[in-house]
Amino acid sequence: MRRQERNGLAWYSFESPGHSLCTALLTRQGGVSQGALTSLNLGSTVGDDPAAVAENHRRVCRTFGIARDQIVSPHQVHGCHVAPVGHAEGGTIIPATDALLTNEPGIALLLRFADCTPVLFYDPVHHAAALAHAGWRGAAAGIVTETIRALEEAFGSRPEELWAGVGPAIGPEHYAVGGEVIAAIQATLPGEVKIIEQRAGQHYLDLPGAVAAQLQAAGVGMIEQSGLYTAGHTDEWYSHRAEKGNTGRFGVLVMLIANG
Repeated sequence: MRRQERNGLAWYSFESPGHSLCTALLTRQGGVSQGALTSLNLGSTVGDDPAAVAENHRRVCRTFGIARDQIVSPHQVHGCHVAPVGHAEGGTIIPATDALLTNEPGIALLLRFADCTPVLFYDPVHHAAALAHAGWRGAAAGIVTETIRALEEAFGSRPEELWAGVGPAIGPEHYAVGGEVIAAIQATLPGEVKIIEQRAGQHYLDLPGAVAAQLQAAGVGMIEQSGLYTAGHTDEWYSHRAEKGNTGRFGVLVMLIANG
């Protein structure tokens, strides 16, 4: 991972996809939102001043040299619907969707997070990309495998040729869960995969580890974990769990760069 700063914004990037894919795991730093939402909140449904959210988006666009109508975002609902998008959808919000994919350079996929796992995909053979939102509900519903299936269907991608990056999410040291969550996630994984820790009679879920295990089980050729965790590092990331729901949403941006 590489940390970068420009125009007051700070973000991390995966380096493995090279110069063919822009990846930006935007921290919460560099915006104008106030109070518990300080400062680069990109979520419009968390009680923030709409003018502040709009200014935060302008700062992201300025920093990455993109126009607002190059960005496509979904209304995330913790489900497993995946939508292919392109320039025709630029500047729009795709309803009830938790993953977007494209093979059109210059279209920026932007999703929002505050503990759920960002999952980035790149197919270097077909020059296609995807970005998924995998909380425990989405992971249990199959958003990871549905995104891979959608890449196969839309662009002819093969799992073994894909690169996948697992972005900042809540880590196992902070994610105490109940039995129904454990059962739902475990049902999606091979039996030998260990994603649960027990401490003082409580179960803790390794959500990024579960997502990585799902990617491996699906046959993804290269899997890279960011090693970045939200709940213990609220100086850089919003965390719904650590901040008791009174928090913003950080953005993750993925954009194909034209080859040659």
